[in-house]
Amino acid sequence: MRFELIVFDWDGTLMDSEARIVACLQRAFTDLGLSAPTRESARDIIGLGLDEAMLRLLPGSDAAIRASLVLQYRRHFLITNQTPSALFSGAREVLDWLAGQGRLLAVATGKSRAGLDSSLTETGLRGHFHATRCADETFSKPNPQMLFELMDELGVTAAETLMVGDTEYDMQMAGNAGVNALAIGHGVHAPARLWLHNPLGCLESLHAIPGWLTALDVPQERDSE
Repeated sequence: MRFELIVFDWDGTLMDSEARIVACLQRAFTDLGLSAPTRESARDIIGLGLDEAMLRLLPGSDAAIRASLVLQYRRHFLITNQTPSALFSGAREVLDWLAGQGRLLAVATGKSRAGLDSSLTETGLRGHFHATRCADETFSKPNPQMLFELMDELGVTAAETLMVGDTEYDMQMAGNAGVNALAIGHGVHAPARLWLHNPLGCLESLHAIPGWLTALDVPQERDSE
C-alpha cells in the first residue's frame, strides 16, 4: 500500500502551538468580559474552526458573540501574543523525506487562512505543500469537505490519501471522507482517544513516520503453496 498524498493537520501535529492558542483563547474571552475557559477546555477544541470552537466553549451563544470572540482571538494570535510556537522535532526532516519520495503533501487545518499563511512564512515551509485548506475557506473538521477538495485539486483517490493528525477531529474527518488516518500522539488528544477512531497506527513522534510508511510500502509476500 503506497499513499501518494499525505495530508497533515497543522497545530498539534506539525507545530507545537498549544500554549499560544490557549493564551489567545483565554484573552479573547476576558476581553469581552466573559469567564475564560480552562486550559483543558481550551486545548480540547484545538483543530476545530474558530466558530465551532467558540460554540463548544460557550454553548448557546449567539453568532454575534462568537464573531466578536473570533475577532479578538485573531487579533491576539496574529498581532499581540508573542508566545513562541515551534515545529515539533522531526517535522521539517519528515517533510523533506516525503518530498524526496515524490509524494504529494497538503495541509488541512482548523486555522484561518491568515493564521496558516503566517505560520508557513514563519517556518519557511510554504514550498513544501502542493495544496492547503483552512477552516474559514470551507467546512470545519470533522466535515470531510477539506479532504474532498484537496483530493480533487491534486487528482488522487481516497485510497491513495493518508490523513495525519493529533486530534479526534482529524480522525473523524478522515473516516467521513473514506480516507485512512495516522494518529500522532504528541498533540492535544491522548492516544487512547485517537485509537477509538481506528487509525492505521498511532506514532509517538513525527520521527517514526518514514519507518512506518516504508514498512507499509513493502509488498506482502504470498504464502508459498
